[in-house]
Amino acid sequence: MNPRDLLAELIAIDSVNPDLVPGGNGEQTIVDFCADWLSANDFEIHRLEQRPGRPSLVAVKKGSGGGRSLMLNGHVDTVGTAGYDGDPLKPEVKDGKMFGRGTFDMKGGVAAMMVAAARTKDLRGDVIVACVADEEHGSFGTEEVLQHFTADAAIVTEPSHLEVTLAHKGFVWFDVEIEGRAAHGSRPELGVDAIAKAGHFLVALEQHGHDLATGPKHHLLGTGTVHASLISGGEEASTYPSACRITLERRTVPGETPDHVENELTQILDHLTATVPDFKAALTRGLARDPFEADPDAEIVRTLIANLGAPPVIRAEPFWTDCALLAAAGIPCLLFGVDGAGAHAATEHVDLASLDRLTDVLTGTITEFCG
Repeated sequence: MNPRDLLAELIAIDSVNPDLVPGGNGEQTIVDFCADWLSANDFEIHRLEQRPGRPSLVAVKKGSGGGRSLMLNGHVDTVGTAGYDGDPLKPEVKDGKMFGRGTFDMKGGVAAMMVAAARTKDLRGDVIVACVADEEHGSFGTEEVLQHFTADAAIVTEPSHLEVTLAHKGFVWFDVEIEGRAAHGSRPELGVDAIAKAGHFLVALEQHGHDLATGPKHHLLGTGTVHASLISGGEEASTYPSACRITLERRTVPGETPDHVENELTQILDHLTATVPDFKAALTRGLARDPFEADPDAEIVRTLIANLGAPPVIRAEPFWTDCALLAAAGIPCLLFGVDGAGAHAATEHVDLASLDRLTDVLTGTITEFCG
């Protein structure tokens, strides 16, 4: 049972997220493959498909009873393959690395957790393997899994360079709609330039980012951040623009909530409304995901560290993962995965020695935690 062979088979399956790339193949084919593989290794198979054509898989190896349950969670969707240097679906091994779309993010972790779970025997607790959809976009896969399954602990096998990840940032998106007044370009006395007014907000937003960067820091993650992501406005060169929309992203650290962020932005907009003539704006909250922080003394954290066989490197990630959803559901968890590089990039690879090492650490952790 070799994780390298399994990873090569996973890479050859197109599982591009169609919410990122219209027409993407999605998770159906790869979930079918994982279901067959896990079924052949004596797992009980549960297919969840709240969104037709976008399934997630939960495979359960039942224990004899009286032990703790452990969920291994990994997403099987990938970002797009356009612009990839070479054939993204043809795994290629060179200099101890395997190249291909998803090798690092995160089919390497999926292969390791599947093989590790299959290797374990004579456990008292259940091992739950969750191969989830849509982490690269909205994470509805893990959300759906958590509607039906729970566990005493979980490990998310996102790539972490074999370092123990105990925290990551969250995010919240907002739209700011700045109101102007349309008029012919020759009649400035009638028009209000929404794009020019938006400039005042952008300057204030930049200052807010600076204030965050110099403010209180989380011990692993540092400070929250904010940036303007998208801007649109205007109709034509000879017309004062009646509206300008700015989409922004605020990355959050533990202790910062969407309500907290919305209050920050509201104060900025209220100040501009009071001080800039003809400034009017509306703030709308979009998708929000909480930051994550694990308890370093949780049993699953201590068990995995004990199976490393060496002093751990503790890290935090600036990006969001499904750990936050698991933690919010009351499941103690952490993130631990392969070494490599190239997530979302033109070339992507996993270090194969790290894939083997991850599989061994997971096998030992499952045996101890569930046994």
